[in-house]
Amino acid sequence: MIGAGKAKQYANVVEKPLSKGKQEVSLSAFALLFSELVQYNQTQVDNIAELERRLEDAGYAVGARVLELLCHRDKGNRRETRLLGILSFVHSTVWKVLFGKVADSLEKGTEHEDEYMISEKELLVNRFISVPKDMGTFNCGAFAAGIVRGVLDGAGFPAVVTAHFVPVEGQLRPRTTILIKFAEEVLRREAKLG
Repeated sequence: MIGAGKAKQYANVVEKPLSKGKQEVSLSAFALLFSELVQYNQTQVDNIAELERRLEDAGYAVGARVLELLCHRDKGNRRETRLLGILSFVHSTVWKVLFGKVADSLEKGTEHEDEYMISEKELLVNRFISVPKDMGTFNCGAFAAGIVRGVLDGAGFPAVVTAHFVPVEGQLRPRTTILIKFAEEVLRREAKLG
């Protein structure tokens, strides 16, 4: 008999431990749900800026929950307290859980001390969205920016987070850059911690 090992028998379903289950969502299911989210919000607004704000708000809620989940599951309810630690956490751990891979790059801004950028060559939320000509500047990356803002705010690192397209020479689609501009209080706290 195949698998003839001793399996523990449970008296009822309540005693049976919860399994982690499948950790992934199918790409087609995500694309359909995200498309519906964009279409619904598009009917509720009058301009592109408002649509991006609503997508960012939806992403913020996701980011806050992802932070709680990952801190509980992976870090024993401990959170990052240093600026580079939380940026590395977002760039690697959060990105891998949500998008299946580490973000392409994490860079410090050259013009301003309080700016950091997470760049992604082909951001998942922009992959299956075709933007009409009349909405030329619309960027679904606002959802990912909201996720990042939710994680950072929940961890005690308030920031303004925006998504931007950056043209790449020789490629049809532009790269998406998530620009993170930290609040002054974060920089003061980081300087005190040394």
